[in-house]
This record gives sequence, structure tokens and C-alpha cells, in this order.
Amino acid sequence: MVPPTLRNAFGKWSRSKNRDESSSSLKDTIIFITFMVAAIIIVRNFIITPFIVNGSSMDPTFHHNDYLIVDRISMALSHPQRMDVIVFKYPNDPTKYFIKRIIGLPQERVVIKNSSVTIYNSEHPEGLAIPPPNYDTETEGTIDITLADDEYFVLGDNRPKSSDSRFWGPLKEKFIVGEPLLRLLPINSLDVFPGQD
Repeated sequence: MVPPTLRNAFGKWSRSKNRDESSSSLKDTIIFITFMVAAIIIVRNFIITPFIVNGSSMDPTFHHNDYLIVDRISMALSHPQRMDVIVFKYPNDPTKYFIKRIIGLPQERVVIKNSSVTIYNSEHPEGLAIPPPNYDTETEGTIDITLADDEYFVLGDNRPKSSDSRFWGPLKEKFIVGEPLLRLLPINSLDVFPGQD
């Protein structure tokens, strides 16, 4: 039989141990939650971003309510290329996001006339004709513009229903968010690097 004084000492030690374990467990949980929140914030803002297509400006490549995962890293490490599909902040209202296709690159001259799009640069001083997307569409408008070092000319694939560089001017590189990495929804359109030819 354990003497009463020892029994009391064991009881206090046991309660103290339980409190320490509980405190340690709570601390571990808080650290884990903090780490997960930080990881989500980093991934969400610097690596990948979800994006839902709104409207028909990129039909038939992308449809209204397509759910995309946008890769932010690629654009941070290299410059976008002609015909890349990009997601960017709308220059006139950076709280809105657009999705378009790059047609003109920095320092190039872009000419739109009689529904044709022509690019002039050092490689193509006589002009490079950019064919329309693979469906019946016209590129309305008359444009003759030379892009600055940090500017791109973007168009929607569904050009008759697209608000793009024809209307609000060149896109500065600082507004580019990234390019579509995955199309997750709708399930029957699941795709990797959607819209990239």
C-alpha cells in the first residue's frame, strides 16, 4: 500500500504531466495550422491560382465557367511567347481578370486591316500574317501600333465578342498573372496546358 503522502505526490505529478502534454499538443496544432495557412497563401499567390472563365471571348478554346488552374511560375521565369494563352489583370481595373491569346510581342508592329492581322519585326520586315483561330471569325477594327519593350498585343479567340488590345490598348507585362496549367471543370474537358498550340 502506497503511503498517502506519496499517493498525493503521484497524483499531482500525473495531473501536471497531463497539462504539459495537452499544452504541447495544442502548441503543435497551432504550429501545424499556421504552417498550412502560410503554405496555402504562398501557393495561391506565387505558384498556382484558380481561375473561372467568365464570358465567351475565348470560345471555342475556353467556355464560360471553365475552371482553370493557372501557373504563375512560368511567366515569372520566362517571357510569354506568341500564341500563348495568358490570364492577366485588366489594365483599366486590376481587380478584374481576363484571359486572352498573345499575338504581338514587345517592340513589334501590329497592323489590323480588312480583318487580317500582320506582325512586323526584324525577322519579318515584310510582315508575318497571323491566321485567325480555327473557326469562322473576323478580326474587326483598324490598328497600326508599335509595342514598347514591356508591352504585348492580346486578342480573344472569339474576336467578335472579345474586349482586347484592339479596344483598350497594349497589355503591359506587369499585369500578366500566368498561363493555364490545367482545366479541371467541366470533367469532360479535363486538359493539361489547355489552349496552348
